Amino acid sequence: MEHPLSRTASWRARRAASWTAFGAVAGALLLLGAAAPAPAAHGAAPPVDCAALRGTAVPAAAIGLPTGGGEVTAAQQVPGTGALGAYCRVELAVHPVDPAAPDISVRIALPDDWNRKAVMFGGGGYDGAVPDVAGNVPFGPADAGARPLARGYATFASDSGHRSPAPDPSLDGSFARNDEALRNFAGDALKKTRDAALYVIGERYGEGPPARSYFAGGSTGGREALAVAQRWPRDFDGVISAYPAWNAASLDLFFGYEAQVLARPGAFLNQAEQRLLYDRVLAACDGGDGLRDGVISHEAGCRFDPRVLRCRGGADRGDTCLSDRQIRAVRALSARFTWPYRIASGETGYPGFPFLSGADMTTPRLGMGTAAPADPMPVNSGYGVRFWDQWVKHFVTRDPEHAALAVDPRRPGPWRDRISELSALQDVNDPDLRPFAAAGGRLLLLHGTADELVSHRSTVEYAERVREVMGKRAYDAFARFYLVPGANHANVDAAFAAGWDSLGALDAWVEQGTAPAHPVVTDNGPAGHGRTRPLCAYPAWPRYTGGAPDRAEGFRCVR
Repeated sequence: MEHPLSRTASWRARRAASWTAFGAVAGALLLLGAAAPAPAAHGAAPPVDCAALRGTAVPAAAIGLPTGGGEVTAAQQVPGTGALGAYCRVELAVHPVDPAAPDISVRIALPDDWNRKAVMFGGGGYDGAVPDVAGNVPFGPADAGARPLARGYATFASDSGHRSPAPDPSLDGSFARNDEALRNFAGDALKKTRDAALYVIGERYGEGPPARSYFAGGSTGGREALAVAQRWPRDFDGVISAYPAWNAASLDLFFGYEAQVLARPGAFLNQAEQRLLYDRVLAACDGGDGLRDGVISHEAGCRFDPRVLRCRGGADRGDTCLSDRQIRAVRALSARFTWPYRIASGETGYPGFPFLSGADMTTPRLGMGTAAPADPMPVNSGYGVRFWDQWVKHFVTRDPEHAALAVDPRRPGPWRDRISELSALQDVNDPDLRPFAAAGGRLLLLHGTADELVSHRSTVEYAERVREVMGKRAYDAFARFYLVPGANHANVDAAFAAGWDSLGALDAWVEQGTAPAHPVVTDNGPAGHGRTRPLCAYPAWPRYTGGAPDRAEGFRCVR
């Protein structure tokens, strides 16, 4: 009688041969710019139990970009708890071509009760850690049972090709001194992770690839969501891109400008002054939608002049007013920043931040921080200027001792060509999504108007470019873009902590052809008490029309 492990080995051999043949065809098609076909299902083979997945080899031919292949390093059955059913947790290493580059660490969750669909999660910041595969999509609903894994989706994610140290791996850019690790972070790891994970999913269930695959991410993960739609339009049936840092190198240049501005003597606002600015903007513009509720519904219509906060004589006179130097800094960061030279991505500037979000005191770490930029960069300075510090040291100069403030993004001198090169690698700015739409792909774009780290104005620019390239009718057939008033980057302690079942809406759109109609977003924050608002497709915004102020029915989307 054949031993079960022998049968498993035989199954793996058949799968490896199948994927090797598939990879040869896929490689040829990739060279021709065509999409690779899905491998045939192997429903006749018995499923492999969780523990038996350990040691599974993923052939390099199964991955659409060059790698050294992959290997399952661990597989453990996880019992169900609460809303989450039992699942198999798999750790997978995808090996590099360059032996000096790190592995791509991939984690996969394979539910016992699989719905034959998959969700890939994007990362955040400089990545460097594997996202929680049992977690939620960005701006997702509060109900734990609505999380993808709890719904029966196989979920997976990676560290994008490098492991960074605690306490904050998202702020470590040291990996970028290796070319392959840098390319992986810029986007290559997305393809490698997806292909390797789908191979393992096929190993587990023996049913071929998932019937549907989706991608969901915010910030860097939002950029990654747009990257897969642009570069591999047939790999995912739909993507959720929240607060996307799609023009990553351009945002880095803005962060460098921010560092230069706030490092000027007397320019930085302390916490009390940041709170003063926040409160006065809110007082000036809350109510413009017909209701004073702590949320500015139409940020673009907010008219606020920081000079109303000017200290007598323009000098710094304490925390109850702003000096002329501080007002100039606030106005500079709220305006469009442009650089007087060309970069390879074609971007020419970054649109700046609204007064409200640039000094969002609900999350000072992501905004201005609590210390002015300096060399060396203080750990309590803002996230953006620390991001610039890492970009200069490890991406641009590749010198960990280089002073970040010594590189001026307006006049980068000898670093101009390197910055241009990085822009071509990191700015995911192709607005022609016709191949993605033609393959049946659907796109949900979301951004909070109080985002303090990635400006929602930037996402407006990208959405408008896509609409211009594709035309209104084609755009409306595959994409929706929602601005969420009051939502910030972290969705923590926000004026409106957004929660919406975007995955359910996306799945219905892909499978049933039912586009989102009159969606409603819930405030999941502790002070929101579950209040709801209509989720208005840009450029519409919610105006209060009467009735219950905490219910979406009391609002109407207007332009």
